[in-house]
Parts: sequence; C-alpha cells; structure tokens
Amino acid sequence: MKKVFLILAIIIIILVVFFLVNNSFNKERKKTNNKVKEKQVVTTKFKEIIMDGITINYHASIRMQKKGKIIYFDPFKIQNQVNDADYIFITHSHYDHYSQNDIKKVMKDDTKFIITNDLENKVLSLGVPKDNITVVYPSKTYVVDDIRIDTIPSYNTNKSYHKKSYNWVGYNILIDNVKYYVVGDSDLTDELKNVKCDVIFIPVGGTYTMTDKQAAQVVNEMKPKYAVPIHYGEIGSDINARNFVNSLNENIIGVILK
Repeated sequence: MKKVFLILAIIIIILVVFFLVNNSFNKERKKTNNKVKEKQVVTTKFKEIIMDGITINYHASIRMQKKGKIIYFDPFKIQNQVNDADYIFITHSHYDHYSQNDIKKVMKDDTKFIITNDLENKVLSLGVPKDNITVVYPSKTYVVDDIRIDTIPSYNTNKSYHKKSYNWVGYNILIDNVKYYVVGDSDLTDELKNVKCDVIFIPVGGTYTMTDKQAAQVVNEMKPKYAVPIHYGEIGSDINARNFVNSLNENIIGVILK
C-alpha cells in the first residue's frame, strides 16, 4: 500500500513540475512573439536618410524637409504660425485635408501649391499667384522645380465619400531618387496596387478609407521599403496604426511617426 502511495506522489510531483515548466515556457514564447512584432514599430525619432526630416503633424498631415525645402501634405491642426512651406500638396477638398486656417499658418508669399482641380479658386482667394499653382488630375506626371510628381487616383470602391469622378489624387513624388507615395483618402484600388515606391503613407483608420487590415494587405503586395500609417486620430486610433505595422511582412519596415 505504501508503495502505491509513493508511486502516486511521484506521479503528482512530475505532473506539477511539467505544468510549471510548460507554463513558464509559454509565457516566454508569448513575450518573444510580442517582441518580434514590436520590432517593426518605429516611433518619433528615426534617423535614416530616407526617413529623416519627416513628421506627421496629425491625422493625415505630413511635413517633409528634403534638400533644404519644406513640403507639406494636407496641413491640418498646425499648432504654431511657422510660415515655412516651400510646397503644399493637397489631395482633396475635405476639411481634414484642405484647411485654410492651417494653410495660412504654413504658407509663405512664394509657396507653391499642387492641388486638385476643385481647389483652384480657393487657393487663388488666399492671394497665391496663379503661376505658383499647379492644378493636377489623376494618372498624370508633373514636374515642379526639381520634384517629379505622379498623381494616383484616390477614391472609394464601395462607398461614396470619395468618388472616382471627383478626380482626387494621391501623390508619388521623386526626391533624391527616392519615391514617396502619399495615398490620400482611398480604398484598396487597382491603381494603388501598381504604384512603385520606396516609402508609402497610407490611410488605416477605416470608415472613409481602407482599414488597417486592408492597408497591410496591399502594402505587403507592393513591397515598399518603409510604410507609414496615416489618417487615424480624427478617424480611427493608435490601435489601427499598430495593427497595421504588426501585420506587415518582415522585409517591410513599419514606421509610426509623430
């Protein structure tokens, strides 16, 4: 009888030890997996020549400093009166992309505007000379000074907020042999899939644009070097940005900029 109890006790001890070891291993593996995912998230100060000088003001508002020039895309919720813009690109006329109050905070007397055709009169009303305005249409190529600009149609495929007929665009600009593609407000479209770029700024907030899952799907197909989530904050949240970068393939670096 004693032998039976002894054997049972040994079996119980073995089972307890196995459970504790296995539980500890699973916790460590979970931590490791999380670390692998988080390795793709780069925030705030990212020093590599391609990404240096780029910040997200808020939502889909981007500021670039390249070749000694300051470039804004869809300036929105600008905190200070800086009046430093050499170029302002506007993707379309919605309030969170074309904001005259914010444009006035960044524009100078000689700022050059690259805009969609529905915004020309509004920009002229700011006192901008006509010679400093380039009106663009989708699927065209333009050159402003030494910046080459390819315009990509930006539209919804299954909702009516951004119709293809509006001729709104994203901008794929070439600076120092690097292509930066600012998608604008778009769903996952055939035109978008075919863009070749080194860095993509893509909406992830959903509702009015593609979701973070859809954005990751198309970026993984496109294979840029860097991918920056935008269009969250006003719509969507930081969770969408993190979901996006954590869904990217290993060879694509997800960058959450502030």
